[in-house]
Amino acid sequence: MARLIQFTILFIQFFYYYYNYIPTTAHGVSSNGTSFLLDSSRSAMILPLFLSPPSPCTKFSNTRRLLQRSNVNALPNAHMRLHDDLLINGYYTTRLWIGTPPQRFALIVDTGSSVTYVPCSSCEQCGRHQDPKFQPDLSSTYQPVKCSIDCNCDDEKEQCVYERQYAEMSTSSGVLGEDIISFGNLSALAPQRIVFGCENMETGDLYSQHADGIMGLGRGDLSIVDHLVDKGVINDSFSLCYGGMGIGGGAMVLGGISPPSDMVFSQSDPVRSPYYNIDLKEIHVAGKPLPLNPTVFDGKHGTILDSGTTYAYLPEAAFVSFKDAIMKELHSLKPIHGPDPNYNDICFSGAGSDISQQSSTFPAVEMVFGNGQKLLLSPENYLFRHSKVHGAYCLGIFQNGKDPTTLLGGIVVRNTLVFYDRENSKIGFWKTNCSELWERLHVDGAPPLVPSSSYGNNSSTEMPPSMAPTDQQHYGLPGEKKIGQITFEMMLNVNYSDLKLHISELAEFIAQELGINSSQVHMLNSMEKGNASYIEWDVVPSGSADCISNVTAISIIARVAEYHMQLPDTFGSYHLINWEIKAAAKRTWWQQHFLLVVLACVCAVAFIFGSLAFGIWFTWGHRQQVLNPYKPVDAVVPEQELQPL
Repeated sequence: MARLIQFTILFIQFFYYYYNYIPTTAHGVSSNGTSFLLDSSRSAMILPLFLSPPSPCTKFSNTRRLLQRSNVNALPNAHMRLHDDLLINGYYTTRLWIGTPPQRFALIVDTGSSVTYVPCSSCEQCGRHQDPKFQPDLSSTYQPVKCSIDCNCDDEKEQCVYERQYAEMSTSSGVLGEDIISFGNLSALAPQRIVFGCENMETGDLYSQHADGIMGLGRGDLSIVDHLVDKGVINDSFSLCYGGMGIGGGAMVLGGISPPSDMVFSQSDPVRSPYYNIDLKEIHVAGKPLPLNPTVFDGKHGTILDSGTTYAYLPEAAFVSFKDAIMKELHSLKPIHGPDPNYNDICFSGAGSDISQQSSTFPAVEMVFGNGQKLLLSPENYLFRHSKVHGAYCLGIFQNGKDPTTLLGGIVVRNTLVFYDRENSKIGFWKTNCSELWERLHVDGAPPLVPSSSYGNNSSTEMPPSMAPTDQQHYGLPGEKKIGQITFEMMLNVNYSDLKLHISELAEFIAQELGINSSQVHMLNSMEKGNASYIEWDVVPSGSADCISNVTAISIIARVAEYHMQLPDTFGSYHLINWEIKAAAKRTWWQQHFLLVVLACVCAVAFIFGSLAFGIWFTWGHRQQVLNPYKPVDAVVPEQELQPL
C-alpha cells in the first residue's frame, strides 16, 4: 500500500511539471535566423517595469491608483529608471546621455552634491568605470564654459573649473562644459543644454567605483535641478524611490507630481542648511518615544537626507538610546559578531531570511516630525542582511562620531517615495513598492523626443536609440501567455577546471543579483571554451507558482542584458551570448484540473483498497469466531472419546 501511494505521488509530480512547463519560445532572431545576440557596446535605455497585479501572471489593472503628473503650469516631467542596489553597490544610478550624438553615462543620484560630472577623455587620473569617458571632440554641440567673475578659473584664465571633496575623502576636479543632456525617450522632458563637469582627476571611492560619475540633485548654481527650474522647463521639485532589501532598482522623477493623499510631509528649511533637511523631533521604538530632548536632532546642519549615503548616522545620545531600545525588544534573538571584524556592528541571528516577515520579530520604528505627522519605518529601513550568517541582520543606523548632525541615508527610505517639494519647502514620504513604481509613473503613448533646432546648428541631433513601444515587445515577452521559463547563455573569462567546483556558489550569486530565490536558478549545461567557460542557465517560477510575472521577467532580462550583474572577482567578468523566454502553453480544462482529478482518483483507489482490506479483515475475524466459538468457563462440555494412538 505504501509503495502504491509513493508511485502515485511521483506520477502526479511528473505530470504537473509536464503540463505547467510545456514551453513556447519567444526570443530575438537575426536576419539569418540565428539567436539574437546582444551587443554590450550599444547604448540602450532600460524600459520601465510594470506593476504586478494581484495575480502575478496577468496584465496590470487600470483600476489601481496612479501617480499623475503635476498639472501646475502643465510642465513636463523626466521619468527615469534607477539601477543597482543600495547595499550591494552602495548607491543607485540613473542614465543620462550627453552630447550630439549622445554618449551614455551611469550616474549616482546624489542629493548631497550640487554638480553633475563625468570622466573626460583627457583624464589620466580617472578610474575604469561602466561606460567610456566623455569625448568633447565627438560632440558637435559641446562648448567649454568661458572664464568669468561668476566661476573659478583655470591657471590660464580661459575656462571655468570645479572641485569637490566628500566626507570619505574622495575628490573630483575638472573643467566645466555645456552640452545637450537627454533623459531618455520615455521622458516627456525635452533634451536641454546643461552645464556639467568634465573630470580631469578623481581619487578615493570615486576612482574605484563602477558608476561613471555623479548626478548632483542638491541646491546650487551647478545643480541639474536648478538648471532645469531656471529654464522654466520643470516645476521646482523632484522625487526619488529606492527599491527594497535585496531587490534594488526604483524610479526618479525630475519635476512635479500630484502627491498621494496619505503622503506624510515634513517642513524643509532651505535657509537652515544647504542640504535637504527635515524637521525631526522624536523617534519611537515599539510605540515608545526615546527619552531625548528634541534639540538633539537639530545640531549643526540638523537632520538631513542624503541619497548618496548608504546608512543612517545619529548623534551620540540619540544612537545610544535607539540601540538600547531596539535590543530591549529582541529577547528571542541571539547577538552575534558582524560580517567585518574591522567594525563593531550590532547583529542578531535567528530571525529568518524573509524580510517581509521580520515585522513580527523586529520592533516598529516611527519618526515624528514637527507638524505631528509620523513616518513608519519597517525593519528594512534600519537593518541590513548579515553577509556571512543566514537569517541574521545588523543595525544599519550608526553613531555619527562626535558630529551633532543627523544624517539619513538611503536605507531609511527604501520602498518609500520621497517627494522633494522645493517650491513649497517641504519633503513628502509615501510607503510603496519602489521596484514597481514605474507603471504608476508611466505615461502611455508619449512619442520619442528629439531636440529642437534651438539646441544648436545641427537640427538632426541623434537621440538615444529608439526602443520598442513596450517592455514586452522590446524583451520578447509572450504577450498574454504566461512566462514559464527564462534561459540565458554566458561566457566567463575563467578557466573551466577552476569554475566547475564552484558552480553552485555562482548560482547563488546570480540569484542574488537577479533578486530571486536560489531555488529558481538551475544550470542546464556547462563546458570549457579555450581559457573561458560556457554556462547555460535556467530560471523557473518560485515555489508553487506556475509562472514568472512580467515584472520579474523584465527585471531579470534587464539586469542580464545590460550587464548589471556584479559577480565576485573569482568568477571574472561575463559576456552574454543570448537569452530566451519560454511561455507555458495555454492549458485545457483537463490540464488545469489534472491535479484535482488525479487526487480524486487516488482517494477513490485508496477508498476501494481500504474497503477491500476492511472486508478481508472482517471476514477473517468472523471465521475465527466460528472455528473457535467462545465458551464460558463454567459451561457444560460434552465428553469426547479419546482416540487411540
